[in-house]
Amino acid sequence: MKITFYGHASLGIQIKDINILVDPFISPNEKASHIDVNTLKADYILITHAHQDHIVDVEAIAKRTGAIVISNFEIVNHYGKLGVEGHPMNHGGKWDFEFGTVKYVNAIHTSSFPDGSYGGQPGGFVIEGEHKNIYIAGDTALTFDMKLIPLQTKLDLAILPIGDNFTMGIDDAILASDFVECDKVLGYHFDTFGYIEIDHEIAKRKFFDRDKDLMLLSIGDSIEL
Repeated sequence: MKITFYGHASLGIQIKDINILVDPFISPNEKASHIDVNTLKADYILITHAHQDHIVDVEAIAKRTGAIVISNFEIVNHYGKLGVEGHPMNHGGKWDFEFGTVKYVNAIHTSSFPDGSYGGQPGGFVIEGEHKNIYIAGDTALTFDMKLIPLQTKLDLAILPIGDNFTMGIDDAILASDFVECDKVLGYHFDTFGYIEIDHEIAKRKFFDRDKDLMLLSIGDSIEL
């Protein structure tokens, strides 16, 4: 399993020959100007919620690639009206896809489309594929619901928002890694704009002091599990 960071909360996940994009917000992000969205491959697009900074490139990429959108019912219905194929889910539900199993889990946030229309309830994803298990938290506060995840899934990586203000910050992310029982963390949703800028060295030190590994990838860089 290969995971690429495309800035903000945007990820690419490659499981064998299947390409998955998560919350593609790339073309308006000046920090990701070296990433050409027109060259990105996508068989599936996972969307955690409907805010603009998570969906802005969804329609164009899905129509170019034929990717299937996986998200809550309201988001999938929205893109279905635009001619994009989707697979609707809701909290607690899981489905076996060709690349592995996806479970849609709780997140505490808001969710509305740029025009203010209802975007369903926000969520995160637990993905089990290629003998590796990851948790993508989405935009969320720290929540005790995270403690449910390790009751069923032993995680190899937790992908957590760390920018604070709109989501949990560093200290709560450390607690979240305790809750999900995973000490290997990929941070995201940070530095894109002023409200969520962080000090990288302080963040890494705080995780290190708790015997945890916080990875902060440069945009376009990848890790393999």
